[in-house]
Amino acid sequence: MRWVYRIGLLAVIAIALGFGYLWYTFQSPYGYEAPAHPPIMDRRLEHHTVFVYGTLRYAPVRWLVMGRAGTATPATLRGYSRNELDISAAPNDHVDGYTLSVTSDELQRLDRYEHLGERYRRVNVKLDSGQSAWVYQRVYEL
Repeated sequence: MRWVYRIGLLAVIAIALGFGYLWYTFQSPYGYEAPAHPPIMDRRLEHHTVFVYGTLRYAPVRWLVMGRAGTATPATLRGYSRNELDISAAPNDHVDGYTLSVTSDELQRLDRYEHLGERYRRVNVKLDSGQSAWVYQRVYEL
């Protein structure tokens, strides 16, 4: 009977560690320092449009990062190609993804998730629809 309690205790510890990891990765203020000069964001706007093409295409990831899944609308970005979790200029190519409408606070959460200034930079692009959107592009060290 002791083994049942031990397995139960191990399960509780594993779940607590899992939640701790998710909190640290997606929500905590530790482990990431926002850049001193992030891209200009007009806080007067009620919503910002973000084009996503990688892990943020998936509703569970968006829910963990922003606190809600939001509505993802299919969109296309011409003049770029996708290379795993990055996009690069490619005049004759395109990237399929989704647009999200996010608040300023949610955009800051996305910045934290993408480690703005460390792993990614946020740039403004024009989509096929003519709509302007933020997109995260990988930062490479020289």
